[in-house]
Amino acid sequence: MESIHRTVLLNETIDGLNLSPESIVLDCTFGGGGHSLEICSRYPNVKIIAIDQDKSAWEKAKSKFNGCNCKVCFNNTNFGELDKVLEKEEIEKVDGIIFDLGLSSDQLENSGRGFSFMKNEPLLMTMKENPDLEDLTARDIVNNWEEKNLADIIYGYGEEKFSRKIAKAIVEARGKKEINTTFELVEILEKVLPAGYKKGRLHFATKTFQALRIAVNDELRILSTGLEKGLNVLKNKGRMSVISFHSLEDRIVKRFYKEKEKEKKVFLINKKIITASVEELKNNPRSRSAKLRILEKIF
Repeated sequence: MESIHRTVLLNETIDGLNLSPESIVLDCTFGGGGHSLEICSRYPNVKIIAIDQDKSAWEKAKSKFNGCNCKVCFNNTNFGELDKVLEKEEIEKVDGIIFDLGLSSDQLENSGRGFSFMKNEPLLMTMKENPDLEDLTARDIVNNWEEKNLADIIYGYGEEKFSRKIAKAIVEARGKKEINTTFELVEILEKVLPAGYKKGRLHFATKTFQALRIAVNDELRILSTGLEKGLNVLKNKGRMSVISFHSLEDRIVKRFYKEKEKEKKVFLINKKIITASVEELKNNPRSRSAKLRILEKIF
């Protein structure tokens, strides 16, 4: 199955990297391959080190690269391990780095792992295509974690104001029957959340699903690690583009950029966040929450 993902802020992200034909680029979130493919078409001799936790990402996207002269090396891991990936590829420094932190359309629509509350799937939410038995899943969290811990992650990672009410309802429901699918969880939320809340612009399950996904994949810790390691492997005058999609991610990115600017280690290419154009918003509504920040290393 080919990738259906539509890359967000494509030109803005790549333009901001200021690449050359001989650049080495680290694509930390390969996904549908959109950023990497555009780089290949602009700079035929470029070398791309691609990283994705989902092993199927390369299988879905590789046919797009037929006929390209650039070299793409795919690595199936998370970007918290980017230093080990570069060591394996025998590369010390790179010219550009991309972090596109959004969940891809492929994962939402085709993964079968329960990322979307619109599909009835096993409650896994792991970025790994084939999780091992010891890997944490959303099913483990909703069926085994204490009520307080559930409430804490739903509030902390989902910024959900009804987190305590939701946690209590989950614990009560699992006492009668194990919660195994996305629709079973959505049904619990639907019963416990106020009618007015369910009529809001945002789907009532959005924040809870976000919180569970972040917890399962340890996304915020890995993001902090990836940013630090990424800056370490950037060449002097190399650039890093980061696209975030929710306030928790963006806060981490903004704080990191500001700290490094204060330390005089980076120059901020855009003082204000770059967002999707009116045209892109029309063609791809998922781009509405995307925020792009770009820095240049100066030490």
